[in-house]
Amino acid sequence: MSEPVAHGHHGPMKRLSTMFSYLQEKIQRDYLTQPPPPTSDITMHSALDHSHNFFEYLVVVSLRKKGEGTYEPQITYQFPKRTDMRSSQKEEEEKSLKAILLFCFPEGINWAPLTEYSSETFSFVLTEVDGSRKNGYCRRLLPSGKGARAPEAYCIISRVACFGLFSKIFDEVEKRRQISMAMIYPFMQSLREAPFPAPGNTVKIKSFIPESGTEIISLTRPLDSWLEHVDFRTLFRCLKDEEVLQVFASAVLERRIIFIAEELSTLSQVLHAVAALLYPFTWQHTFISIVPSVLIDVVMAPTPYLLGVQRHKLDEVIDQSDVISPLSLAQIGDESTILPEKLQMELLQELRCKRDNSTSEELKKVVSEAFLSFFVKTVGHISSHVKSCNSRQPGVFQKKSFCKAIESKAVRHFVKRFIQTQMFDLFIQEVERQPTQEGVFHKKVLEDQESKKKEKANRVWMKGRVV
Repeated sequence: MSEPVAHGHHGPMKRLSTMFSYLQEKIQRDYLTQPPPPTSDITMHSALDHSHNFFEYLVVVSLRKKGEGTYEPQITYQFPKRTDMRSSQKEEEEKSLKAILLFCFPEGINWAPLTEYSSETFSFVLTEVDGSRKNGYCRRLLPSGKGARAPEAYCIISRVACFGLFSKIFDEVEKRRQISMAMIYPFMQSLREAPFPAPGNTVKIKSFIPESGTEIISLTRPLDSWLEHVDFRTLFRCLKDEEVLQVFASAVLERRIIFIAEELSTLSQVLHAVAALLYPFTWQHTFISIVPSVLIDVVMAPTPYLLGVQRHKLDEVIDQSDVISPLSLAQIGDESTILPEKLQMELLQELRCKRDNSTSEELKKVVSEAFLSFFVKTVGHISSHVKSCNSRQPGVFQKKSFCKAIESKAVRHFVKRFIQTQMFDLFIQEVERQPTQEGVFHKKVLEDQESKKKEKANRVWMKGRVV
């Protein structure tokens, strides 16, 4: 089992431009032939908008031998082809595709030919110049053939954040790859032409396979769209409940967090799971689920980040940063005291309701409700402290009255620290623009308020009966 996490010092809360400058300068200085990789802090531009499709394009990335033990990743197939693009569009797309190579094979150029290789699926996040995000999904496998050979990667770029759904798509891709490369593309064309289903709905794809005939493939989108990209099983398989709370506490205060594991799939699943624990808030800083070798210096960045680093790069990370302690959970020392003690115990109690044999969906329900309940109890009264002169004007957050309304001294101390974060700042800006919010969080807040009203009414009724 991989030890997947270490986390360290709180960086100054600067805007994302700080990280843009840091990484862009590094790449321009050290890797002039490489375009900036499209992470959540290095922008990527695409001239085409296919948000209504399952995916924008599929690329096959192969390793081409350069010298003894060294390989260079290259795109050997792209679907669909970009033949109808203007020259400026093609130039931008080429930069994006070259950058994607870093994430398909983040280990770098040193490889040894293999005779056996278990396929693995992982993902990464790309951010465009307008702030919108795309998702890269990769399935790496050993191509059919005899003797030792290098693995290849299939990468799908999509605006859809749904890891489980694309894992199933890759299962179909891999099955067809074993027959013939040519079998993949009719399936992807059918998928591309299919309407993307609404949350909870299913779309059926027809696909022909020799000797098997026409198959009907059902692809279902999860009902809870904010958990589409998440599978909590890997996080809780690698970490104890108490350790998950320590990571959560550090993420809430926007500290620098690095996860260490060898498997790419472990890194991407754990990072996305941790980010999901923050709902209804969104991690606003650097998020790189798998740090490519050429960007290992990112651990030196002074700003908050969530990073995934493969274990074989551990020595490089230790040499350059004080945020890692090998094979352990590195701490500042205050992680167990960040969250209010009573709420910590309640979180642990709720997490213990999960079972070892829980399905992904069952685990999602237990974990998401536990952490959602934490935010309801700490900041659920937020809408009551956004005041507006009239319905046409944006509201103004009343910070002092918001904090004063919290009865518990421990919770108030935590909230005063939390409201200084960038994720809270952006969340409250949205509430100020639209005080009447909808969504899972606000539904839970209303349910909690109704529950408290009933409890209060019952206490009054019981008091009257006693008198």
